[in-house]
Amino acid sequence: MMEWRTCVMVLLLILVQRAIAEGTVTIIQPHITHNQTREAYGQPFRGLNREDQARFFRGRHLFRQSWVIAPASDTLVGLGPLYNRIACVSCHPKNGRGRAPEEAGERMQSMLVRLSVPGKSATAGPKPHPVYGTQLNEEGVPGVPGEGRAQVVWEYHTHILADGTPVRLRKPSIRFSELGYGKLKPVLTSARIGPAVFGLGLLEAVSDEDLLAMAQQPKPDGITGKVNRVWDIASQQTRIGRFGAKANVASLRSQIAEAMHNDLGITSNLLPRENCQPRQHACRQAPSGGSPELSDTQLDDLEFYFRHIAVPAQRNTDATDVISGEKIFADIGCAICHKPQLQTAKDYPHTTLANLSLQPYTDLLLHDMGEGLADQRPDFLASGREWRTPPLWGIGLTESISEYQAYLHDGRAQTLTEAILWHGGEAKKSRDRYQQLPRRKREQLEQFLLSL
Repeated sequence: MMEWRTCVMVLLLILVQRAIAEGTVTIIQPHITHNQTREAYGQPFRGLNREDQARFFRGRHLFRQSWVIAPASDTLVGLGPLYNRIACVSCHPKNGRGRAPEEAGERMQSMLVRLSVPGKSATAGPKPHPVYGTQLNEEGVPGVPGEGRAQVVWEYHTHILADGTPVRLRKPSIRFSELGYGKLKPVLTSARIGPAVFGLGLLEAVSDEDLLAMAQQPKPDGITGKVNRVWDIASQQTRIGRFGAKANVASLRSQIAEAMHNDLGITSNLLPRENCQPRQHACRQAPSGGSPELSDTQLDDLEFYFRHIAVPAQRNTDATDVISGEKIFADIGCAICHKPQLQTAKDYPHTTLANLSLQPYTDLLLHDMGEGLADQRPDFLASGREWRTPPLWGIGLTESISEYQAYLHDGRAQTLTEAILWHGGEAKKSRDRYQQLPRRKREQLEQFLLSL
């Protein structure tokens, strides 16, 4: 009897393997979601047990919930004393990208401005401004003046493609007003919209060895690529960066704690001091919401949430234009940096993320993107012209989920065409090939990007 059952199992295994090879069976990937609604960026991994589902939704609650000013009896107490927004989701609506203000005088809702002065901090990162720190916090709790207002002023110019098609491009400059603590200049600034937050756990699970190998791999068109090495507050050591616009954060836990501290003024055991600078006396005397305001358990739940947000599946993969567009994407050189395939580490300690095949369209490396995108603000090993290759997965759902388009680190690009045309430096040859394409091929390339 056992021999007969063994033969049946072997036969079934052969049939399944053949079906997979022929494409008639789809392997369920727990980190992929086929949801295409406005909640597509917020879906959990499939197959989480009841306990893990509860952790995921506790983390999601913390991400979406508004914090309140101390003293209060609410569960989420400790907003400020200086802050930009009252909830994480304010800068990452629907877990997607934020946007830059459109009109002069419009307030920043999901955008902020990084600050520093020339030189390096004690950990070799950006040197904080002596009065305003590393980020402009526009808001303050009662009795604590906000640091000021930042306004985006757009400069426009028209770029003409090879076939005569005009494309209007815009570039932001930042103007400050209502400064609450005196002189700001001289200062280095960098405007940033909130990035999409799905798939972060998967990117953390890619091994350092793979990142180093990609950096060392010879590339055409003068493309190089390098890792950033940054101080990680969670492990208290220098590690390879992979998060942030300049790969300036090494771990997901550090990313969460730094965002809570810098954007909302919420302390944790990783960053236990309030976000007050030495000269901000009222800020330093403001009441605290606890010590720390974000408990280790809450930080654990947030980390679990971000680690297990699934990524949207590619759509319309059989469409002729998508197939043609993918080839164009590779032919003009986009896939050199926006790598279609990565693999998570086989020995990654969080087993649900180990040994997975990813399609993120990034190498997580720093590249010189030219003077047009430069912010002239170094960040650890990243120069003022270097940026991390942003992942493209899920990019095709941007408009349907957010009801607007905003691309690049500062949201200047309102279409995919605009985003491509801002590529310079190491990406210049790819950009030049793109602008020489006839309209039909540009449309096919866009259809491919919209399928991601």
